[in-house]
Amino acid sequence: MFIFRHRRRAVAVLGVAALAATTLAVGAWSSQGGPGNGHGHGREVDLQLLAINDFHGNIEAASSLTLPGHADPVGGAEYLATHLEEAREGERYSTTVAAGDLIGASPFLSAVFDDEPTIESLNAMGVEVSSVGNHEFDAGFEELNRIIEGDDDFEGADFPYLGANVVDEETGDPVLDPYWIKNFGGGVKVGFIGMTLEGTGDIVSKAGIEGLEFHDEVETANEYAKVLKRKGVNAIVVLMHEGGVPVAEDTGHDCESLDGTGTGMSGPIVDIAENMTPLVDVMVTGHTHNEYVCSVPDPAGNPRMITSASSYGKVFTQIDATYDKRTKDIVRSSVNGSNTVVTRDVEADEDQTAILDEYGPLAAEAGNRVVGYIAEDIKRGATRAEEFALGSLIADAQLWNTAGADEGGAEIALMNPGGVRADLLYDQGTPGEATYGEVFTVQPFANYVVTLDLTGAQLLAALQQQLPSDDRATTLALQVSEGFTYTWDKTAAGTDQIVADSLRLDGEPIAADQTYRVAVNSFLADGGDSFHAFAEGENRLFGELDVDAFEDYLAEFGTSAAPLEAPELGRVTVVS
Repeated sequence: MFIFRHRRRAVAVLGVAALAATTLAVGAWSSQGGPGNGHGHGREVDLQLLAINDFHGNIEAASSLTLPGHADPVGGAEYLATHLEEAREGERYSTTVAAGDLIGASPFLSAVFDDEPTIESLNAMGVEVSSVGNHEFDAGFEELNRIIEGDDDFEGADFPYLGANVVDEETGDPVLDPYWIKNFGGGVKVGFIGMTLEGTGDIVSKAGIEGLEFHDEVETANEYAKVLKRKGVNAIVVLMHEGGVPVAEDTGHDCESLDGTGTGMSGPIVDIAENMTPLVDVMVTGHTHNEYVCSVPDPAGNPRMITSASSYGKVFTQIDATYDKRTKDIVRSSVNGSNTVVTRDVEADEDQTAILDEYGPLAAEAGNRVVGYIAEDIKRGATRAEEFALGSLIADAQLWNTAGADEGGAEIALMNPGGVRADLLYDQGTPGEATYGEVFTVQPFANYVVTLDLTGAQLLAALQQQLPSDDRATTLALQVSEGFTYTWDKTAAGTDQIVADSLRLDGEPIAADQTYRVAVNSFLADGGDSFHAFAEGENRLFGELDVDAFEDYLAEFGTSAAPLEAPELGRVTVVS
């Protein structure tokens, strides 16, 4: 594997156009249905918050960054920075904030340098504070601390990463700053409480977060809102890496989205918002990669704005409000919000271009190496709740990589759908060539392939854990290797949907009391995504990194003379 660790060492070795005409500012909302009334006169001033979420290292203006209803690609750090700078013009009381997952699951250009390019980009972009998200923990808490603090070769983040509900399990104290106060001057102060979702521990590798707990979001926000109020800070914004889904039906929440379809709201953020203290004035959210500006009533029944700006820097949120210097608080009735598409018909920001020019040639050296050939597009599914060709291919690669007696003796391989982050496309770059950069973008998490013992009963339990439960509200379909089959009867109730006597290995029934060697990535082996059955697996053997296993498989079976085809679906028989 070719990964640059610490950019400056790699360097040493290798030697505004007008914005208004193109901005889509839809989704505006006011808690009283009207515009804010503060214009900087007397005791009231205009306050501006600009927000992003789920950036995931998408600093490059890639052609894959698209939005429904827009013919041209959007996003890219060069253009996001320009849009933000234009939005700040003339605004004395403005700050730029984020709601987590700024790094992790990143494209090759950022991931190959441990996401250092993204942190440099965000620093130059003027981000002043962010909550952590689950992906900030992908490489473990120690690495997150390095990203924040820097080291001899990397300056680190210029902004605080907040994690009020990320605590030391022994002391109960937060291991990151729980809040940050922005002092604008002139008597204007706003407090920001940052949190990740309580379920973060179930969706990141356990090895990297040992000794940490992730506490309830509502209890944490309520606690620190009181702390801020005791400090004389009444204007409070929560940066929350948890979110919702805009829906077409009326849910009792006023919502607007850029595509015009979201009139109501559902998802975990609704319950959180309805129970979070009225001391909080605004909630900037993320995680679901949705785009919305919504109103959800607080426990006192007063409307409160909740926003999310899609993902990957394709959209940013602008929140405008009036700040009352006498009450030291945001005038809730003045709050307006809108989401703006980051179009590319503006001048590219020079600082961002310089960052891309510095890292691009170094990444190209590593990423342009051809590792294999494909005959067609090999894609993910439309959702994570279904079998898809690329997932099957990765499972096959991991089985092949661990089948030898010295490599683990695997008989079955299973892959989590969320670990497949991009499609493998025939026309990406030179047609038919699969490069290391493309393979890395498909599997950017640097998980190890682990072979472990599971009984047939434990294997069945793992398949049943694909279904929604108290631990996870969504269905996640494990991708299975060739030779392993079963039936998923969606007309049945509960865990009976996974037909117990349908499990087969090479046509032979899986016996509940027999032990099988199963290959999974280290994320699943730790029980990630609430697949707790894998955590019970014994006799573990750690092998290669998953991206290396995939690369080796492509090199072996995807030659220029016989390029690899997408596996046929049907390993899982679905009855619906």
